[in-house]
Amino acid sequence: MGTIAVGSGGTFHAVPGLRQRCLLASLLIQAPAVVPVSTLYSELWGENPPATVENALQAHVSRLRRTLVQLVDGPAADVLRTRASGYSLDVEPEDIDLNRFRGYIRRSRRAMEGEDLPAAQELLEQGLGLWQGAPLGDAAVGPLCQSAATEWEEEYLSAREDAFWLRIRAGEPMRVVGELKRMSIAHPWRERITELLMVALYQCGRQAEAVGVYNAARLRLVDELGMEPSPKLRQLFRQMLNQDPGLHRSTALLRRTA
Repeated sequence: MGTIAVGSGGTFHAVPGLRQRCLLASLLIQAPAVVPVSTLYSELWGENPPATVENALQAHVSRLRRTLVQLVDGPAADVLRTRASGYSLDVEPEDIDLNRFRGYIRRSRRAMEGEDLPAAQELLEQGLGLWQGAPLGDAAVGPLCQSAATEWEEEYLSAREDAFWLRIRAGEPMRVVGELKRMSIAHPWRERITELLMVALYQCGRQAEAVGVYNAARLRLVDELGMEPSPKLRQLFRQMLNQDPGLHRSTALLRRTA
């Protein structure tokens, strides 16, 4: 959830060396399971491992152990284990920020299901506050780390959409318009962002802009993918043209997608 770092005593410390960060990231993704040495070869060197790749990996493991001892106080530093087929990290699930994020999101969605929207919003904001940048930062190099980073980015965007949805439900559409515009440019194919932006603009009294967002999205779909918007998006567009009073209640159309 950002550049790979190690937290100790409330302070986060950067891990030096790209390969040390790749190694730690690979072990964290699978923790506490064992990561085979063949996987680590691929993560650290791709298709061009050194001739003495086994010794090179052992050297990086030793360096990472020393780094953890330097950065972490007490027995918590002794977490990197050598196994018969590879290496593992002996850490508690709650010590990994991704697991803490997922916990916040699960509780937030339970609160949404119970219509406790203020609690859901607070939990979401706490979870999203853990993010410090692109997942794994520059350590997302090998296939294991790249696939994990892609998965986590999707989880992050879905949570951000939920946060926008809650703001609009709370009667605060103006607070999310600017950020939704930015996200619609960065993620033009995420239809839920388009829906949320349209409704937020509409509720701010900017119906023409909301219609413009739809027309731009439709043109992009037709020109680049040869397809029309989904029935759900077309329905929202028709309701705006008809000035459906339900659009000001923010409940029927802004369904949260799982």
